[in-house]
Amino acid sequence: MSSYVKLRSALVLAISSAVLSFPAYAQYTGPSEIGQTTVAEILKNPVDDQDVRVQGHLLRQTAHDKFLFSDGTGEIVAEIKAKHFAGQTLDEKNKVELIGEVDTSSKRAPEIEVDFLKIVD
Repeated sequence: MSSYVKLRSALVLAISSAVLSFPAYAQYTGPSEIGQTTVAEILKNPVDDQDVRVQGHLLRQTAHDKFLFSDGTGEIVAEIKAKHFAGQTLDEKNKVELIGEVDTSSKRAPEIEVDFLKIVD
């Protein structure tokens, strides 16, 4: 094999590997059976792993992937990984919808572990 063919093969392999390693972030935006709830309801009766959907505002970032969220009925920490922002830029003025699960612990207040984030206005 000539060095040109080897180099070309290596380049094709490298590009193919790079393209296939990018994760695909598909997001479902249709109807959901997860009913809308409020932060007050979550805090009043937190159930670990309960599916929740809330709308409100991210008030501020408190740690690497933790944000203080409020829907007007109360405040709760939302754990949101960077991938859930999907390149969207937002601030405390943007209304967002969070879908995720309640995460409880005996050592801290309940949180929402976010699986989906969408800007709603």
